[in-house]
Amino acid sequence: MANENDDERIYGVPDEENPELTEEAVRRSIPGHQFFAERGMPVPGRPKSETPKVSVSIRLDPEVVAGFKAQGPGWQTRMNAVLAESLRREKKSA
Repeated sequence: MANENDDERIYGVPDEENPELTEEAVRRSIPGHQFFAERGMPVPGRPKSETPKVSVSIRLDPEVVAGFKAQGPGWQTRMNAVLAESLRREKKSA
């Protein structure tokens, strides 16, 4: 149970560190990318890849997945490399 001296904050109730968001503040708000661009700052986070990966759902034999996972972190990257190499070999033999 909290004492009278405890600094209790109630969820959803604004305080001095988190004031209530007013309609005026919402009107003045801008998208994050614009905020950083106007200040000449880099946008935080991971940069966009020039060759983004494609998310897929694929069913594989359990022993295939277990074998790649057993090699440690980066198993999906290694699996991608094996598939890419297989395609290169196929192209050469065709």
